Amino acid sequence: MECGEGERPDVSVMKTPEYIPRRSASTEKDAHCYIKMLYVLLAAVFLTTLTFSLPLNQDYHGEAETPLRFNSDGTFQISIFEDLHFGENAWEQWGPQQDVKTAAVMNAVLDAESPQLVVLNGDLITGENTFLENSTTYIDQIVAPLVQRDLPWASTYGNHDSDFNISRRNILGRERLYPNARTSQMVFGEDSGVSNYYLPVYPSDGGSEPCLLLWFFDSRGGFLYQQTDERSQRIDQPNWVDHSVVDWFQKTRDSLNAQFNRTIPSLAFVHIPTNASRALQLGVGVDPYTEPGIDEDTPLAGQAQGWCADGTSDSDCEYGGQDLPFMKALASTPGLLAVFSAHDHGATWCFKWNETLPGMHFSGNGLNLCFGQHSGYGGYGSWSRGSRQVFLTEALLAENEIDTWIRLESGDVVSSVTLNATYGLDRYSPTPDTHT
Repeated sequence: MECGEGERPDVSVMKTPEYIPRRSASTEKDAHCYIKMLYVLLAAVFLTTLTFSLPLNQDYHGEAETPLRFNSDGTFQISIFEDLHFGENAWEQWGPQQDVKTAAVMNAVLDAESPQLVVLNGDLITGENTFLENSTTYIDQIVAPLVQRDLPWASTYGNHDSDFNISRRNILGRERLYPNARTSQMVFGEDSGVSNYYLPVYPSDGGSEPCLLLWFFDSRGGFLYQQTDERSQRIDQPNWVDHSVVDWFQKTRDSLNAQFNRTIPSLAFVHIPTNASRALQLGVGVDPYTEPGIDEDTPLAGQAQGWCADGTSDSDCEYGGQDLPFMKALASTPGLLAVFSAHDHGATWCFKWNETLPGMHFSGNGLNLCFGQHSGYGGYGSWSRGSRQVFLTEALLAENEIDTWIRLESGDVVSSVTLNATYGLDRYSPTPDTHT
């Protein structure tokens, strides 16, 4: 069963005391059961409220975070898990089974790889399937393989991480209960989203100036938390990186370069891809030999899909163009080597954006636009589950080169490429289209 199939309860209605079986006056046993259930409900509400009320501008780790740093051999590896979709169809046997299988994917990949950082690139939870009292507790299951290995992680949030019973702010509050969580919030506008921040990575020699920046952006999407319109329908949340975040990114980027008097190489992570990837796919197309990867989501679903140019949500509007400021900011950022997206489960390729793409009036600057691999057993599609690996060395970083590959749950490695000056011209073996 895939996401969207099967009968679902109305999760937009809260579990409140009126939904608890009424006390029966006929037996003392019924009264005892009612009181017990009420205590369970109150305990769940208390724990949920405690977690949700944590202020997010403070660090609850109890100590300063250990800085990210290249290994003594000058290497730094990132494992990207995306579209995990925990909590899907939780009310039937099928759903929890998928969560167990997804955790097995994470364990298999981490047993085979040795990352210094794990990135959870959006859609951690299938939010439309969650109830208020348990929506963020799925974070505990998601990060368990990372906590077991004492690995730091950083998240972006996806469109399924916002719905009537779940919010990004509450997910962040849950993540921040763990010392190894590096997920943060640096932009606090009402419409900015949550997972907008950067992480510095320091050199292996113990230097105090960063040699790499990791940017994380919130592409939003989904539905607003605990809000309905005049027809009691959930309210759509815009699905692009907000202009306030673009402003913050450009100012912070320029400030850091000025502070250290140099251009610092960087990578970026965002759940929903920009229109540039879709324009490439529908224009020039993806070459399986020079841009190896699965290319079965055609056309791609990108930022501003389903929105009109005037900012109204309408499924009849194919693309509203609201992600243009974000694309321009990315394309004009010196030292930004690659942007890693998720969201489209049937896309796993990388593309070097140099030219002016169809329907766009500005060119890329050699930025690599990459997709990862669908990691979770929730969500649509049966493509083999896995995780994109990003491998950097201090020596190759100076040459603007990145090695990347996809490690599948089976242990196989596919789509192994080097993102360098000749990527897009170099030829590779096509990626086999395998399914689980």
